[in-house]
Amino acid sequence: MKRIVLLTAAAAVGVGGSVVALTGGTAATASPVAASGIAWGKCPTDVSGAGYLKNAECAQVQVPLDYRHPTGRKISVAVSRVKATDRAHYRGVLLANPGGPGGAGLYLSGGLSSWLPEKVAAKYDVIGFDPRGVESSKPALTCVPKYSDPVRPDYVPRTAKDEKRWLAKSKAYADACAKKFGWLLPHMRTENVARDVDAIRAALGAPQISYYGFSYGTYLGSAYASMFPKRVKRMVLDGNVDTREVWYQGQLNQNVAFERNIKLWFAWVAKYDKLYHLGTTGKAVEARYYKILAQARKKPIGGKVGPAELTDIILNAGYNTGYYIPFAQALSAWATKGDAKPLVDEVSEGGGDNGFAVYNAVQAVDAPWPAKWKTWHRDAARQYRDGIRFNTWGNVWFNAPIHYWHAKAGRPLAISGKGKNLPPILLVQGTLDAATPWSGGPQMRSLFPSARLLAEIGGKTHANTLNGNTCLDDKVAAYLDGGKLWARKPGRVADASCKALPRLNDPDPYAMKAAAAPSGKDIQVGRP
Repeated sequence: MKRIVLLTAAAAVGVGGSVVALTGGTAATASPVAASGIAWGKCPTDVSGAGYLKNAECAQVQVPLDYRHPTGRKISVAVSRVKATDRAHYRGVLLANPGGPGGAGLYLSGGLSSWLPEKVAAKYDVIGFDPRGVESSKPALTCVPKYSDPVRPDYVPRTAKDEKRWLAKSKAYADACAKKFGWLLPHMRTENVARDVDAIRAALGAPQISYYGFSYGTYLGSAYASMFPKRVKRMVLDGNVDTREVWYQGQLNQNVAFERNIKLWFAWVAKYDKLYHLGTTGKAVEARYYKILAQARKKPIGGKVGPAELTDIILNAGYNTGYYIPFAQALSAWATKGDAKPLVDEVSEGGGDNGFAVYNAVQAVDAPWPAKWKTWHRDAARQYRDGIRFNTWGNVWFNAPIHYWHAKAGRPLAISGKGKNLPPILLVQGTLDAATPWSGGPQMRSLFPSARLLAEIGGKTHANTLNGNTCLDDKVAAYLDGGKLWARKPGRVADASCKALPRLNDPDPYAMKAAAAPSGKDIQVGRP
């Protein structure tokens, strides 16, 4: 999932959190290393987050398509760098990944440099990159560019014919991917992306790297730490994937978490019924939403927003509380005034399918999915029947091309830091994160004896560091600066905690300017 900075009025305002006392050995100060093997130049201006690249330099790093044949066919990975300015206190290389899989991360060199305290960012060469197949890397994987353009079929199949329609659409997508990029698809495993990260490290001439991963980026980071433990200096993993659930079971558990979070949003909307007029209770707002959804099935809102598009829009409120206000306004504008524009403005059209293609390509080969469609159908039908209906079928169809994928799945990676003498690793997890539910934090902690888990109590925004909660952000900054963490507690528990900021976690529309909230088009909809 792409990194989102909350731009609400209260985003930069902290509350009374303070950094806990830190213990542990001091990491040795690194000497600056000169880049070797990278021809830096200007950055592109037509990419995701291009505004963050104004002070960066960019390049392509060649990597093997297949690491079993390192002298064979090559592809390239786009990288960017914002160089350290505090050379006297140089900490080395800090490389980041925004999630996905499929999220473009070239902008993160400038992004992290802007979000971290200046005195910390200045000590690092901050590196962003687009993983193999993504956006500015070559080739960029794309299969059916207009696949997600409106108006798509309703996610929820009412008949066997409805389901067959989606299955045919999914198969056609997988077939197109194979026809265009069949040679690339078998090599899209997270394991290969981790090897690409190490190739970037080597090209930079850095003996070690520090790493910051959001969402799926935590899985990539944990893979890198498992495969190259001696090359890890510091590591922040925010919004941790539960490695036991890669990837099919993770989608099912995600459905449950999003159902909870959307209900929390319905209840929040009801709290401000004088503004939105959608219902005075969460159940009333929920009923109004599903009534609007049913109407959109008969006649798309503004000719663009059918039930699939409406689900995708509102799903963002389950990801990030910065969307609470704008999507309540948009739904209210349609329901009470017949004004479709706010919802229509959130529909992406003609944006291409690169992120979606890479998402499917990675998850298809990382681990096996159920071989029989009846298993997918049975599990989705059961969840929907049990009241988990908001995103269950949407998640099915987001992943359905995998059922027809033309590349064989491998075994899940063996993620573990046990016996590998890794440095302290900082894990951050919101207790009400829907995209990567809470279980991922304790699970990742159990795999890495050097890890410390920082819980955001009540946090509903996915991967929420560097978004204005100073209690979280100060701890992250102190760790990246000094390399120290607090003592690890016994058992499967958090080692430290911060409370979610009320003003960000449950925003007050009377006190915050909704126009400053992020647009739904800035988020990769649907998955970790």
